[in-house]
Amino acid sequence: MSRLRVTLVQQPLVWGDPAANRARFAALLAPLAGSTDLVVLPETFTTGFSMEVGRLAEPAAGRTTVWLADLAAELDAAITGSVITADGGRYYNRLLWAEPGGTPPRHYDKRHLFRMGGEHQHFTPGAAAWTVHWRGFHVCPLVCYDLRFPVFSRRRAGLDYELLVYVANWPAPRAHAWRTLLAARAIENQAYVVGVNRAGPDGRGIAHSGDSAALDFLGQPLIEAGGEPAVLTVELDAGRLAAFREKFPAHLDADRFTLEP
Repeated sequence: MSRLRVTLVQQPLVWGDPAANRARFAALLAPLAGSTDLVVLPETFTTGFSMEVGRLAEPAAGRTTVWLADLAAELDAAITGSVITADGGRYYNRLLWAEPGGTPPRHYDKRHLFRMGGEHQHFTPGAAAWTVHWRGFHVCPLVCYDLRFPVFSRRRAGLDYELLVYVANWPAPRAHAWRTLLAARAIENQAYVVGVNRAGPDGRGIAHSGDSAALDFLGQPLIEAGGEPAVLTVELDAGRLAAFREKFPAHLDADRFTLEP
């Protein structure tokens, strides 16, 4: 059975400065070449979680998309994180998934927009979640507020996975909810869950406590970042997961439903 090395990159972000953030992450990640399979960056990792979409949005297949593809090749690893993106006259909180090998990065547009922060007034919601097969694991990557909506991410026909990933800018006042919901998603889906949050205050003074973590299919933490900047790598074992699902096949009793478009 496969093993997947996942690197959680919890860092503060330079507010509204894509070049500075790309340079910081490139320097942090360079030593990881050949020693990880998947690198997970925070939500809106080039700018911070800003509503200044007209100033900060990049075009689809823009500079950060190219940079991610190049970095994936250098590290021989997949990389994911989200970027404020302009496409077709609309703005998206767009998660990018880049792999080595020259294939253009795939994307997922954040479905659930954080209305309490006004995100729904500036961004267009995405549609369906998807999975990607990477080095023996099916991975479903999602974004921040998506974490609060279990039906959307539920394992089911057409959306099966071993690893659920959340990239986030999750504020410190709701840190307990972040930790609790990550564990809940792992337990209910009998899957590994990785959540990567930013750390430190953003440009509006909103504090972020980090608390990035990887959890196993029982909701138990495998690695936790705490509140300080960190680059941590954990190895996930598909064999352990398969054995547990066979021994405790709760998914066979799951409710059947159809998501509305």
